[in-house]
Amino acid sequence: MKTFYVLCALMLANLSMAQTFNEALKKASHTDKPILLVFAGSDWCAPCIKLDKEVFQTEEFEKEQAKWVLYKADFLKKSKLTASVKKENGQLADQYNPEGYFPLVVVLNSKGKVLGKLGYSKDTPADYIKKLRAFIQ
Repeated sequence: MKTFYVLCALMLANLSMAQTFNEALKKASHTDKPILLVFAGSDWCAPCIKLDKEVFQTEEFEKEQAKWVLYKADFLKKSKLTASVKKENGQLADQYNPEGYFPLVVVLNSKGKVLGKLGYSKDTPADYIKKLRAFIQ
């Protein structure tokens, strides 16, 4: 039964995630919510996969996600990305992740200004969420 709830949460998380970064900025601006910009390599980066599983796929984060506008810049190696997605991800990386860290969670205000950055850490979901919230207080 718990697996069913986790799968439902994943489907809801995917539905609430913006499709383009411009869409994320517009949504953040209209709702005055901060943006979580996640740089990941979800099909090759072990810490990225751990962060997704240990934080973003949890019930704690499911309750938290309504407070954010989510956007994932995924740098896949095993799967193909469209040219437009590759281009947008590259531009986002140039602007917000020039060091090329994976995973990297960038907390932005509703106008796209960087408030803080966080990588993978072996925290509980609640502790990781506290770290994210600290950037917006």
